[in-house]
Amino acid sequence: MKGFAVFGAMVLLAVPAIARDSLGVFDSWGAFRDPRVPRCYAIAAAEPNDRQRRFEPFASVGTWPNRGVRNQLHLRLSREVRDGGVIRLRVGRDSFELVGGGGDAWARHKRMDAAVIAAMRSANSMRVTATDKSGTRFSDRYDLSGAATAIDAATVGCARTR
Repeated sequence: MKGFAVFGAMVLLAVPAIARDSLGVFDSWGAFRDPRVPRCYAIAAAEPNDRQRRFEPFASVGTWPNRGVRNQLHLRLSREVRDGGVIRLRVGRDSFELVGGGGDAWARHKRMDAAVIAAMRSANSMRVTATDKSGTRFSDRYDLSGAATAIDAATVGCARTR
């Protein structure tokens, strides 16, 4: 049942009005290809919680072969971050300070993207924490089961679009 709910959430997040190719669902992560852009990405919805959310949070790892971008992390946060606030990502034992604003966060540079993806491959979960505009700390948590396989599927899916 968990996988079905996660897949439903990913479809709503990833496939709004136009069709994209599903590359597969792997535990709590899915992989998709949009050949029109072209781009491919792995995506997962945050674990449910009873805290107030302004946005539906998700984590994605995207590849845009024509732009030379591979395995770029993007987090849609559940709330808007306070201006100048710290956005911290904890993946297993590793911790990263992300950049972002509004309700979005990214790694600071390609080296950090690579380090985050490497950490995701060996960890069970990750958590992003920040302070919202009202001064309240919040966290979004993710199960990393299937993340490595979904990331690999997205990478291979875009290798065929070159």
